[in-house]
Amino acid sequence: MPNKYNGKHLKLWTPATYRIEVEGDLDKSFSERLGGMRITRSRRENQTAVTTLEGRVRDQAELAGVMNSLYELHLSILSVQNLTENSGEAGHDSDKSFPSEPEREDST
Repeated sequence: MPNKYNGKHLKLWTPATYRIEVEGDLDKSFSERLGGMRITRSRRENQTAVTTLEGRVRDQAELAGVMNSLYELHLSILSVQNLTENSGEAGHDSDKSFPSEPEREDST
């Protein structure tokens, strides 16, 4: 997997904007439970549901709370992406993407 790390550090106590994709259909009414994140739903070509949450969290503790809530709802995490630098917020970390499953090299 390519390393996109650029040497900047995101501190535990700094706010950041994230995009989280989960497999499944999550109603917009869950926004408040998930830190007020904006919820959008879409379908893949095979018609499976994907829900995207996007929003700003105060710190890593709030992000962990959102992630724990998604776990409690039995939703598989597809990706977590830090959008902070891309949205023009200076002084914060850049785009980071964490796939839910590491890419595996074919050993054949």
